[in-house]
Amino acid sequence: MTPAALAKLCLGLPGAREEFPFGEDNSVFKVVGKMFALSPLKAKPLRVSLKCEPDLAVRLRAEHPAIAPGYHLNKRHWNTVRLDGSLTDDFVREMIEDSYDLVVAGLPKREQEKLNWVALSQE
Repeated sequence: MTPAALAKLCLGLPGAREEFPFGEDNSVFKVVGKMFALSPLKAKPLRVSLKCEPDLAVRLRAEHPAIAPGYHLNKRHWNTVRLDGSLTDDFVREMIEDSYDLVVAGLPKREQEKLNWVALSQE
């Protein structure tokens, strides 16, 4: 996955925006002001930090060497994923959608309705 493809995927989600609160080198993708992905898009190898259910986060780390506890984030709820080609683009897309869904699920119902949100994992 390329940096442009990663950004396009994140920004393609309803209500998603890109911000740079940690400097111009770190793209933060948010929905209704809440972060669901963080990536230094110029990093080699490319990596992205994503929110994850705690039990699933531990399992994914055990199963995939490219997935580690969130770098500079709450390691219980965040994974950092190295996009070195060892994970399929579809798998990465699913992790991004799961992260987005976790964040949107925590928003007030009126915000969810504005996004016309139905959990992407239910589609």
